[in-house]
Amino acid sequence: MTDELIDATDREILTLLREDARRTLSDIASRVTLSTAAVKRRVDRLQEAGVITGFTVQIDHAKLGWGIEAFTQLRFFGTTNVDEIVQTTTRMPEAQAVFTIAGDPDALVWLRVRDMQHLQRTIDELRRSHRITSTKTLIVLDSWTRGQQWPGTAP
Repeated sequence: MTDELIDATDREILTLLREDARRTLSDIASRVTLSTAAVKRRVDRLQEAGVITGFTVQIDHAKLGWGIEAFTQLRFFGTTNVDEIVQTTTRMPEAQAVFTIAGDPDALVWLRVRDMQHLQRTIDELRRSHRITSTKTLIVLDSWTRGQQWPGTAP
């Protein structure tokens, strides 16, 4: 689906769903001034086209005991292929996402851990890979995601 096939109403529907994936079709319809059936057709079309790939839930991981987030830059030997880079981290439950990068570093791993000792053990585990030449870890202090209010701001 090309950008020309997605109009301003589709973008508004996507924004509303991103804010709350459980939002009802009738609520969306009232906000974009379409019928519920028209919104359903648009959502179905966006799903069929692969624009909407799923619906999800936002979780407060701190309340589950996994409140520390970090990003670790990984550098590998020059002969390491992308599949090996991804496989180094995807088996770890702490790894939330892996981004392979053109340039230096080779990969960025988003980690979620319970505490600083858990982070240290996780980094040590990464370093045990004989393909990794160095790491650099950045600890997240706070974060914002598009579609969310910054904590403490009024809606």
